[in-house]
Amino acid sequence: MHDETLTTDDRDFVTALASGLEVIQAFDADTPRMTLSEVATKTGMNRARARRFLLTLHAQGYVRKQQRHFELAPKVLQLGYAFLSANNYRSVIQQYLEDITAEIGESSSLGVLDGDEVMYVARSSAKHRLMAITLSVGTRLPATYTSMGRVLLAQLADDALEAYLERVALEAHTERSITDRAQLRNCIEQVRQQGYSIVDQELDPGLRSLAVPAFDANGKLLGAINISTNAARIDFDTLTHTFLPLLQDKVQLIHTHVS
Repeated sequence: MHDETLTTDDRDFVTALASGLEVIQAFDADTPRMTLSEVATKTGMNRARARRFLLTLHAQGYVRKQQRHFELAPKVLQLGYAFLSANNYRSVIQQYLEDITAEIGESSSLGVLDGDEVMYVARSSAKHRLMAITLSVGTRLPATYTSMGRVLLAQLADDALEAYLERVALEAHTERSITDRAQLRNCIEQVRQQGYSIVDQELDPGLRSLAVPAFDANGKLLGAINISTNAARIDFDTLTHTFLPLLQDKVQLIHTHVS
């Protein structure tokens, strides 16, 4: 077996499986229902190929068809549930996230690095809304511009981090967004040294967040835990002197109780 990630031209790479997964991932909050033509356009497939995958997914129960439109079926949730079931630490962390929200009234999440993005795998939401999009389990955000992302990038080996910095597209989401690679590298190095990350309104105006890494009892990285706040309501002093010790206490409890 290969120890490294396969490339698309590797003989062991199953193109049909990859394409089927691509069709599933084409459905999202912006396009929950699509015609065959829309799926073909979004995935870059021709209509005949997209049709075969859609009909196969329909036969397997992962896609529903209503006249000309296709949409994901509830069976797709089983794919995500398999991950959650295999990672039983999530229920423990969920309780700690809810404790954070109850204590300070702010949202808290657990995220993992998936490709070049952070994926939310657990979340406790405060009543106030922070972003235009709704954050929930499964939400994906660019690692570059999130506190959880930078914490997780700081955990990468040097060669993996350099590869990321070379390929990632730096985009000015706000006037505060870092768009210089050297500056981003220095920022991540600072996160490595101090053990936490604060990102101030680089992804969304008014969104300020703090994150720390979480490890299990064996030292395995579980992900990053954050507290996301409104910049007009929470200042840096509160973040560093109140919220940071709270997060550090919670990840220490996780380190003690999750094996």
